[in-house]
Amino acid sequence: MLRLEPLFRATITLAPPQELGDAPLGRRRIIPITGGSIAGTRLKGTVLPGGADWQIVRADGVADLDARYTVLSDDGALIYVSNRGLRHGPPEVLAQLARGEDVDADRYYMRTQPWFETGDARYAWLNRTICVGTGARRADAVELEFFEVL
Repeated sequence: MLRLEPLFRATITLAPPQELGDAPLGRRRIIPITGGSIAGTRLKGTVLPGGADWQIVRADGVADLDARYTVLSDDGALIYVSNRGLRHGPPEVLAQLARGEDVDADRYYMRTQPWFETGDARYAWLNRTICVGTGARRADAVELEFFEVL
């Protein structure tokens, strides 16, 4: 039987989106990651600046999320995160999010599947763990909650 165990919460701060316009696969957006933090019972740390979310907004309005960034744990481990997901909802809610308005996350769908990679033996368990996430988009940040699939 599947169970979900909370892994950590993350707040990831963002710079304004770079809007590249309509590309062959959809409207391309690159959203630089400027920092942030994560906090859980087995892992706490800082999101390092330099990552980004390379999004495609498809013709059906669904945002295909592709965020990649590095976490520095409080005890010095570097952990690469690749977080893929989807965000969609009613057009009026998506328009509010696009304007940077604070929208209750229950009004839209934002789910992700993070993959972790590290060479630090203390966190090697992350290299072999399947997780899922849920998120909320804020004006200048993303709030995520990741769960380990047991």
